[in-house]
Amino acid sequence: MRLSFLVLFLFLTTAFIQAQPGTDKSQLEKERQEIQKELKEIQTLYESVKGQTKKTLSQLNVLNRKISLQERYINSISREIRSIDDDIYLSELEIYRLNRQLDTLKVQYARSVAYAYKNRSNYDYVNFIFSASSFNDAVKRISYLKSYRDYREKQVGIINKTQELILQRRKQQLVRKEQKNVALETQTKQVQELAVQKKEKNAVVAQLKSKEKELSRQIAEKKKKDRDLQNAVLAIVRREIELAKKEAEERRKKEDEERKRTNATPVTTTTTAKTTAPGTTKPAVNTPAPTSEELAAAAKRTDPTRRPDSYLDLNAKDIALNSSFEANRYKLPWPVDNGIVLLKFGDNKIENTYLTIDNPGITIATPSAGSNVKAVFEGEVRGVYNLGDGMAVTIRHGKYFTTYSNLSSVTVAKGAMVKTGQLIGKTGKDDEGNGGQIDFIMTMETKKIDPQGWLRR
Repeated sequence: MRLSFLVLFLFLTTAFIQAQPGTDKSQLEKERQEIQKELKEIQTLYESVKGQTKKTLSQLNVLNRKISLQERYINSISREIRSIDDDIYLSELEIYRLNRQLDTLKVQYARSVAYAYKNRSNYDYVNFIFSASSFNDAVKRISYLKSYRDYREKQVGIINKTQELILQRRKQQLVRKEQKNVALETQTKQVQELAVQKKEKNAVVAQLKSKEKELSRQIAEKKKKDRDLQNAVLAIVRREIELAKKEAEERRKKEDEERKRTNATPVTTTTTAKTTAPGTTKPAVNTPAPTSEELAAAAKRTDPTRRPDSYLDLNAKDIALNSSFEANRYKLPWPVDNGIVLLKFGDNKIENTYLTIDNPGITIATPSAGSNVKAVFEGEVRGVYNLGDGMAVTIRHGKYFTTYSNLSSVTVAKGAMVKTGQLIGKTGKDDEGNGGQIDFIMTMETKKIDPQGWLRR
């Protein structure tokens, strides 16, 4: 029984060692790789504004984004170091337990060797067997001696296995300690780089604060552009709602007339030359079963007491499109490749000033103007328009709308059907002409929503 417990203990210990690297480490590694990729992407943009003598709002936004990524990177390294420390601590406990177990095994083996030495004479073994009271008893004694010999051999195997596990664990500790040293060096380097960036950011903020009137003018210009863009988007959405409402009312009117006509028609039976012979059944007409979307659409259309939640969610096509769009939350592709979010959705406060920017969507920067802009989901182009400093495209996805503004060129026309990932235009220049930039807006009908809550992370 004791031996069985030791074998089970060693099996569990081996499994623990094999599983110890765990999924946490791979998760941290994946997160760090994603941050490093984004840092690499923003570095090109950062270098283009780093040496400018005139400090601008765009420069501050780039610096803020880079600092945010640096801090995330440092936090990721800190979590990795804590994970390594935990692993080393658990290894120490495991080595301690294994050493205690090894001591016990050695003591037990020494006792069995001492007993075997005292009874090493062949005469003793023969006397032990022949002193049995019966033949069955003699067989049992022979079996006992064989089991005892096997037990001693297993003891040697378990001792060797335990020593191997201890050695393996110590080697793993050395590897993890080396990984910790590398992580600490990387963290120190990143902290130093973060300090440099924060110092440069403070200089930019100080210069912008000294020119607060000019900065206020820049923000006022952006607010005007955003207001014009939002008005254009709202006009498109309201037009679509009115068209859908008109269509729904006309459809309901026709259905009401058809229902009245059907109820007013008397039920009569007529006979024709082509009658079904007695004893036979009339062949069934194969009509396709309605889909769940069609049934839902029909229920919404025919219920006279129901007030529609949305006129853009009444027909089968829109119901299916809305459902598909909502199912792809957190999965929608980004409208540009290698894009960096400079201004997030909603309020963006300018540090050390009273100024804020209320962004209707997200402002995405690209390393250069002329980058491809792609539709994030299938839909119909419902607006292509010029806002004075760039083109804009609005695409309808059922009751959801996406707008891509500050485009230098457009490759789609109003009324065109687009697929997910289809090219719709090129990015225009940012306000300072240093790179590319687009404003990306999402709405559910007239309600603004945060695009980053829908785009792939």
